Amino acid sequence: MDYFKRFKETYLIGFWKPTPAVIALGVLAAYYFGITGTYWAVTGEFTRWGGHILQFAGVDISNWGYYKIMKMEGNSFTRIDGVMIIGMFAGCIAAAFWGNNVKLRMPASNIRIAQALIGGIIAGFGARLGMGCNLASLFTGIPQFSAHAWFFTLAMIIGVYLGVKVTALSFFKSKIKLEKVSCSKDLQKDKQQVKSLFTIGSAVFLAMIIWTLYLIFFANSMKLGIAMLFGAAFGLLIAKAQICFTSAFRDIFTTGRSELAVAIVIGMAVSTIGVFSYIMIGSPAKIMWAGPNAIIGGLLFGFGIVLAGGCECGWMYRAVEGQVHFWIVGIGNVIGATLLAFMWDSFSISMATSWPKINFLESFGQYGGLFMNYIFLFLLFLLILKLEKNYRLKLQTKGN
Repeated sequence: MDYFKRFKETYLIGFWKPTPAVIALGVLAAYYFGITGTYWAVTGEFTRWGGHILQFAGVDISNWGYYKIMKMEGNSFTRIDGVMIIGMFAGCIAAAFWGNNVKLRMPASNIRIAQALIGGIIAGFGARLGMGCNLASLFTGIPQFSAHAWFFTLAMIIGVYLGVKVTALSFFKSKIKLEKVSCSKDLQKDKQQVKSLFTIGSAVFLAMIIWTLYLIFFANSMKLGIAMLFGAAFGLLIAKAQICFTSAFRDIFTTGRSELAVAIVIGMAVSTIGVFSYIMIGSPAKIMWAGPNAIIGGLLFGFGIVLAGGCECGWMYRAVEGQVHFWIVGIGNVIGATLLAFMWDSFSISMATSWPKINFLESFGQYGGLFMNYIFLFLLFLLILKLEKNYRLKLQTKGN
């Protein structure tokens, strides 16, 4: 009984350390690819959500080129990506309720609402333009040895920097006045409420397990069942460790902290060798166009996630915690991704489809490509340390 209580307090109620969690995400992403033959990404499914909404409204999207690429067959309950995202939400919900971290919180100002919507739209548009996002680039594209993901990632870092500069302007600063209090106030916990929330989290987790078993043994869909399980694991990890890819790179420019960004590089390195082993036994890698779309998309995505205050991964667990701001970010993501699908045919040839799909394993040979990917990961690691050092030197200069 004491053992279960310690386990509950440490792993179900308490938060997890982010660095091991990010590395675990890299491992899971590799296994997810190897077992299901698909890739850990979310914005592609968000684009399909937008397509389904348009279809419901009577819009004919059958001739839209982007939806031919994304494939609109089935729905979110029958597609691997859709079921995986349902699993992610289930994992996030369970984590939030287990940790008594659920409370309805409204945006602090109209400016924040505008930031959430506009930033979400820009990020969603950029993610789909560049055929990636934080997940599809960092934990899919780069470990898949696709050059487009490197273009996207480096451009994203520049976009994050520009976003930091813009959001630092006085226009975006909160107008809420801080009030001085004379003494501290103890925070009271409603034990019955905590117990009820924990029960709800457990019920959600149990429902996810039952759904998984149904998919595997009654619906005869092993891949969908596995997608649900992996999605729940992804959701639990990002929620319990409060992993936000936006803050990982934004913090380098705002506080000089690089711990999470370094952890992401390690996670990608771990995922790379796992993906490589599956490719060696015949699993096809996901390689996309290394064109201007990857660079422009990365810039827009990086800028958008900072303006919105959350990425495609971070808004999911924050939304289920009751932060209304991130509901708006999510809506913006779907709008932006759908807008890109609408505009795709007007520039796809010049910006994307006429450009080569560069696979490092084909360009440099199997082990040469693996070596090059690790060289680039090491250089990214050095870049992060350099940016951190520059921030600290800047602080020292100001101090003097």
